Amino acid sequence: MKKSYLKIMSGVLVGACLLTYSCKDSFLDVQPIGALSQSVLADKKGAEALLIGAYSLLDGQGAGGNWNTSGTNWVYGSVVGGDANKGSDAGDQPDINPMVRYEATPTNSYFDAKWVTIYEGVSRSNGVLRTIAQAKDASAADKTRISAEARFLRAHYHFEAKKMWNNIPFVDENNVDYKLPNDKDAWANIEADLKFAYDNLPGSGLDAGRANKWAAGAMYAKCLLFQKKFTEAKNVLDAVIANGTTPGGVKYALNAKFSEAFTASNRNSAEAVFSIQYSINDGSGAANAAAGDVLNFPYKGGASPGGCCGFFQPTQELVNSFRVDANGLPLVNGSYNTPALAVKSDQNLTPANPFTPDAGTLDPRLDWTVGRRGIPYRDWGIYTGSDWVRDQSHGGPYSPIKNTYDKAQEGKYTDGTSWTSGYTANNYSIIRFADVLLWAAEAEVEVGSLERARTLVNQVRTRAANRDGFVKTASGAPAANYVINNYNSPWTDKEAARAAVRFERKLELAMEGHRFFDLVRWGIAATALNDYMKVEGAAGRTFLNGATFRAGKSEYFPIPQRQIDLQSAGGTSTLKQNPGY
Repeated sequence: MKKSYLKIMSGVLVGACLLTYSCKDSFLDVQPIGALSQSVLADKKGAEALLIGAYSLLDGQGAGGNWNTSGTNWVYGSVVGGDANKGSDAGDQPDINPMVRYEATPTNSYFDAKWVTIYEGVSRSNGVLRTIAQAKDASAADKTRISAEARFLRAHYHFEAKKMWNNIPFVDENNVDYKLPNDKDAWANIEADLKFAYDNLPGSGLDAGRANKWAAGAMYAKCLLFQKKFTEAKNVLDAVIANGTTPGGVKYALNAKFSEAFTASNRNSAEAVFSIQYSINDGSGAANAAAGDVLNFPYKGGASPGGCCGFFQPTQELVNSFRVDANGLPLVNGSYNTPALAVKSDQNLTPANPFTPDAGTLDPRLDWTVGRRGIPYRDWGIYTGSDWVRDQSHGGPYSPIKNTYDKAQEGKYTDGTSWTSGYTANNYSIIRFADVLLWAAEAEVEVGSLERARTLVNQVRTRAANRDGFVKTASGAPAANYVINNYNSPWTDKEAARAAVRFERKLELAMEGHRFFDLVRWGIAATALNDYMKVEGAAGRTFLNGATFRAGKSEYFPIPQRQIDLQSAGGTSTLKQNPGY
């Protein structure tokens, strides 16, 4: 599989830079190595090249980061949000350990790497805007489209920073020193960029991976939801649902099977609203092949995908969440965590110990989200338990699935040029259509349209109930007691409807990097995460004992101390630390 043109190696641009020297003092005034002056690139072709460079940082790779900067936010959204344990063993990637206890400090190296990567994305986006403004060979339409794509990307990167740190500087194309204070709310600027993109991007006729009008509309609506502008968000989401298409003009729709959103062979499907484009065997040394998630595979070696490194293990609390009642509806009241209803696990058992999987009723999405004992794991055979796990006492008994690949895809959708086959072409959807439907349901609840919200949630549940998409045994029978049905009774209670929509997001989008940020924006993070830690601690994750999520502090990560130290003017930093750190 060759690389999407939306991804480039920075070396391509570096190689294009030719420096000329002369016998004058001006030879001292040279461009930094690897930098290109705007006069070199100030045409349409140059602007397009810089735009590709701005897209290329969506995966979080290329500015000195790695798994600590992954565009999937597997650490910051899912591990910190209770979807997953860090996994592996206690000594591997130890900077994650204090995060899961909500005790991380400003000197944690993960935060600085993430900050640098995000603001490099901002810088690249701003470089596009400065360059296209000077491009004399670009038509007005070209300038508008390229500017709209660059502003979409600039908004996305700032949005990522806003979710992480809340108090952030917004850097536009007129600022080049970056020593800006973080004393103003960035939402207005992010919203303005996304609205410009929504108003000015074409809806179709673009290459896969490009932001089009509808991807911009979805991101714009997400921005409005984060600000609790529910009526405005509803109006945009209505348009996206009714008219939205992929860049190639295919109308947005849910895939027929839940699992089809998580396979490289179906990348850029009708459900993919905006995705990070991964590629393999492209000469980059696997740098563009989901490098930020390469740790997140089972640990069984050649008998499982990736073969390394045992990170990103789903939590018992998440697994319990897929318990349903006899009618196939989720236990939104939290009773799924009681001992009588918790999903049976093989914790502390070896493959030699007999084990029968849970026989109770379960949402079928569980086994396309979590690898668990006695259940087929894609086409790799039966998941046999602790031999798939690096350290069950630390990470628990489960493994991730959504980011992995089929055995039949190895070599075709995995990179063969590096130390592990865990480098894949399995795109990550920053936004998929199920996400859009559930955002719309959320907005409908908040404006009082409860029945419309129920209809939208049921669209997602109807797809999940497609029996053709269930995990099956070798005989073709469902691998577990899967029961899922729609909400058939009218929704008349706003609180109950809100809880149902939020829980549907938990199930549908589990392990996709959203959970922590959802809990924070809903204002329920302290309650939900303190409860989760009690459940997970009781399930054997003793490293959570005594940990506390502190309301008013833990909702946001600390501003990296290195950035506070670097961004000083006159001996005083322009950045103010977040409360409580």
